[in-house]
Amino acid sequence: MNTANLQQHGQDYRVAMQAAAYAFLERHQAEHLADEQTLFSRAVQHLQHALDVPQYMAENLVALAYGQLRSAGQRMQLDVATSSAATAMITDPASGLTFAVPVALIVRHLIATPARRTLRPVG
Repeated sequence: MNTANLQQHGQDYRVAMQAAAYAFLERHQAEHLADEQTLFSRAVQHLQHALDVPQYMAENLVALAYGQLRSAGQRMQLDVATSSAATAMITDPASGLTFAVPVALIVRHLIATPARRTLRPVG
């Protein structure tokens, strides 16, 4: 088997194992609405025990699948490349629109809300 075939086989394996992780997360997410860390850990254990995926790879693949699951159905994406320290650039790939959202606005409406004002900074 040549190097290109080995690389393709490895990529196919990772894609299949990530799909298995995604399916597990999707199937069991309702059981862990308040504790997503347990869901993540269970998915890693599932890949390890049921599919013999090494732990380091299982954790990586579950993280990728978890991100994929959380972004499913979300059209809007943060464009990190064009965002700055003061402005978050949010794009909608389906419509081609881009929105510039000041970070101060995000802080004011999501972080500095009355319900969160009682929280103290850590440190």
